[in-house]
Amino acid sequence: RGAASQEWAGERRPPLRAKEGARVTQMHYARRGEITPEMRYVALREGVDVELVRSEVAAGRAIIPANVNHPESEPMIIGKAFAVKVNANIGNSAVTSSIAEEVSKLQWATRWGADTVMDLSTGDDIHTTREWILRNSPVPIGTVPIYQALEKVGGDHQALTWEIFRDTVIEQCEQGVDYMTVHAGVLLRHVPLSADRVTGIVSRGGSIMAGWCLGHHKENFLYENYDELCEIFARYDVAFSLGDGLRPGSVADANDAAQFAELDTLAELTERAWAYDVQVMVEGPGHIPLHLVRENVERQQELCKGAPFYTLGPLVTDIAPAYDHITSAIGATEIARYGTAMLCYVTPKEHLGLPNRDDVKTGVITYKIAAHAADVAKGHPGARDRDDALSKARFEFRWRDQFGLGLDPQLAEEYHDETLPAEPAKTAHFCSMCGPKFCSMRISQDIRSEFGGASEQARIAEAGMAAKSAEFRAAGGSVYLPEPTIRTASDA
Repeated sequence: RGAASQEWAGERRPPLRAKEGARVTQMHYARRGEITPEMRYVALREGVDVELVRSEVAAGRAIIPANVNHPESEPMIIGKAFAVKVNANIGNSAVTSSIAEEVSKLQWATRWGADTVMDLSTGDDIHTTREWILRNSPVPIGTVPIYQALEKVGGDHQALTWEIFRDTVIEQCEQGVDYMTVHAGVLLRHVPLSADRVTGIVSRGGSIMAGWCLGHHKENFLYENYDELCEIFARYDVAFSLGDGLRPGSVADANDAAQFAELDTLAELTERAWAYDVQVMVEGPGHIPLHLVRENVERQQELCKGAPFYTLGPLVTDIAPAYDHITSAIGATEIARYGTAMLCYVTPKEHLGLPNRDDVKTGVITYKIAAHAADVAKGHPGARDRDDALSKARFEFRWRDQFGLGLDPQLAEEYHDETLPAEPAKTAHFCSMCGPKFCSMRISQDIRSEFGGASEQARIAEAGMAAKSAEFRAAGGSVYLPEPTIRTASDA
């Protein structure tokens, strides 16, 4: 459906699925003690023992999102015991963007380091847009299927039914979507808890399901049919990303009754999915002041038995539209340090509009910094290797190595060349900040050259002391001088 569908139509291969009642999930194999090719690949990427990968997946503390219909994706893992991952959101809306632009955003996001990408398209051609994104994606793709289901009923959330949603989920499973956000935790009894909030319900999926529950005065049909949903996911190895439909949209609403009531339900849903060997991660806020961040992680990890936590930010203040990539990166670093497994990026356009390519790049790099800083703080194996390599290159004035080891080599070189564009400046022992006479690193090198360096002086002193110690022991180890011989007259 839509103007672009015919132009972008492509060949479809028959979808893969497990036989009725069978399971092909990574958790299923891990629980049986089997090590899959995906687990081996992940172990090599993470630099860890493959048994750690298998045991974490088996316990539900990590997921490998790998739909059997997405062979283009390279296996990766999301879990507390592994490097913190970053997700980038793309997708069209009813008023802007095209298929070509969204595919370009996908390529751009993965170029700058996105570990997964979510297609949040809400406009026309959702199916075709997603098909092109999947066929071009080397990373796992996530979706929010309620968006397409809503598009099928013309945007009228009261017209939604379980059957429409189920068929949409199967359609996306057969295309190759690796994980899906499902807002099954928004229950009818939870909705009134958000009535006194400053910003109400800010999750699109959460507000859709809350409106449906109130309009029909029935329980959430996603919650009521959750077991059938688990059976579908198990046939394709699609992972749940349990949506936090009642997440706070302002720091004033953080850690309130609505948020934590839903989290209790998400904990229940996590264990119900595990009963079907379906992999699960749990989504989190949102907007959280810095002093409340730790409580969110610890509470989720305890209630959800260690299932991976996947958070949007969180923003730690609400005063900086156009700079929310910064306000959220502060919270993201903190929440990842305490155990969050994946961070969903926030771009400068957050709360303002649909991000373009430049916004995607800024968001991804900002969040790669946050994730890496958390890995370093946690002492993750090998996390500091790149820092140390870049610092060594910086001290030795290897400018090109310094550019290349950074997250954005091109921009780093452009900034350097704004004031020192000549090629000889790439080997100069100074930059335009201090100039040749005041560069502290050059002065430090001169000190080392002239005086041998503090470490060399210490080594020489230690060697000298060792020699004197050996000499002392060879002389008998006595601190007294030998008694002098007294000469008498008879000796003359």
